Amino acid sequence: MKNRLPLAYQILVYQVAIIVLSAVMGAAAAVWQASQELDRQYEQRSLAIAQTVASDGAVQQALLAGDPTGLIQKTAEDTRSSTGARYVVVTDRRGIRFSHPNPAMIGKPVDEDPSTVLAGNTWVGVQRGTLGVSARGKAPIFDNGQVIGMVSVGFLETTVWQQLTHQLPGFAVTLLIALALGVAGSLLLSSRLKRQTFGLEPYEIAGLLEEREASLQGIHEGAIATDRDNTITLANDEARRLLSLPADCVGRKVSQVLPQGRLQRFLTGGLKDEDEVLLAGDRVLVASRRAISVRGHEIGHVATLRDTTELTGLSRGMGVESLTEALRAQAHEFANRLHTIAGLVQLGRGEDAMKLIAQTSGLHQELTEALLDRVGDPVLGALLLAKAAVASERGIELRVSDDTVMTRSSLDSEDLITLLGNLIDNGLDAASASTGDRWVSVSVTEQADQLVIRVHDSGPGIPDGVDGQIFQEGFSTKSAPGRKRRGFGLALVRQVARRHGGDVTVVNDGGAIFTVRLPLRVAAKP
Repeated sequence: MKNRLPLAYQILVYQVAIIVLSAVMGAAAAVWQASQELDRQYEQRSLAIAQTVASDGAVQQALLAGDPTGLIQKTAEDTRSSTGARYVVVTDRRGIRFSHPNPAMIGKPVDEDPSTVLAGNTWVGVQRGTLGVSARGKAPIFDNGQVIGMVSVGFLETTVWQQLTHQLPGFAVTLLIALALGVAGSLLLSSRLKRQTFGLEPYEIAGLLEEREASLQGIHEGAIATDRDNTITLANDEARRLLSLPADCVGRKVSQVLPQGRLQRFLTGGLKDEDEVLLAGDRVLVASRRAISVRGHEIGHVATLRDTTELTGLSRGMGVESLTEALRAQAHEFANRLHTIAGLVQLGRGEDAMKLIAQTSGLHQELTEALLDRVGDPVLGALLLAKAAVASERGIELRVSDDTVMTRSSLDSEDLITLLGNLIDNGLDAASASTGDRWVSVSVTEQADQLVIRVHDSGPGIPDGVDGQIFQEGFSTKSAPGRKRRGFGLALVRQVARRHGGDVTVVNDGGAIFTVRLPLRVAAKP
């Protein structure tokens, strides 16, 4: 794998390079600005010297007289020596020199055009002359208001740069301090960045993000994370599907995307966090919730959701749980009868034993044939036979009305098991608390355009004030031994009934009467 420079060092290198480049550019700009300022200073200084010489009366008179004594050259050289200028040149109106540091140049015209100054104006600037490039100042010489000549004073650029060179150490110190502070800041930033990314490099962070997304979307369970304010920070596709969350759920509070109920209470910490059974629409979910801690601080929670709709529906009806219970009840009943028959044989009562065998066989055959003759749906018949065995073991009579009949196409087997299985189980629980006759009556009929399922028990009925709550998820009037959950059977019954366009009601009449009415041959809503 190609070696990569760590991100912290990359940032450090880039920042130092930017700081160095910025410092160099800043220093260059500062030097250029200082050079321009020095030029302006020397230009003004040259002009001041030129104006001083131009206002000297002796120089004016000597210029008018043609300077026969050389006064102008002497005055100019004295001025040059005292001011440090490179030259002081005096010319007449024609531009002929009367003074110059090089005496050989006296009597010769100046190289540059003197017309601006000879027109009565001063001038400053940088020009190249016989002595080199210099910062110059020029002033006209007047006599009685007439221009009779000019004075040009200049300082060579080498002099200007020498002064600038003396200032460079100050610039260098400032530059080094700025570099040192920049590098120190870059080191601190790199260190902080490394701590915040847990020492991971960008490509490693990108890889982790890709792996996280693949893991979240690949798992069968739904996953939804919330922060301390119950705002959704993450939801994988399965969680969105199970909870019917909107596409923009991330960043919104749980209360904004889920209706009031146990599901919302669970995600906001209102229920226990371990293996909680919840209803979400038509689905039965088993959910767990865990706290998320970073550096010892709790920053939120993550919940996992498992869809157990089919398993729960079957186990609430006939399914694994009810089938096992029915088989166990039948085994227990037959074991008791076998023990009785064995006892009769041992006592030499063979005739009585044969009668008991014939009676037992006849009863079960009669019950089976009666149910199969009256019930058109084999699933319904099998369910009633299983529940009859359970009822018999519990000492409860399961009564099947004579008008019980249902075609196979009226309702899905799973939904029928959920509806009738839960209602019978609920009736058996209620009848077991009866002090008199204990029975559960079942009727499944097709009336006009409706399928009517009615379960009546001999129990104490529905307590006053709770008839509107018994169909709510998690509500139960019975205690739940061990880890067995209560309060979901009737909620499932109402869900299935409403999904098929019907509903369930309950009244008290010598016990509770649950009635489910469904339109015939109407497909369940998706």
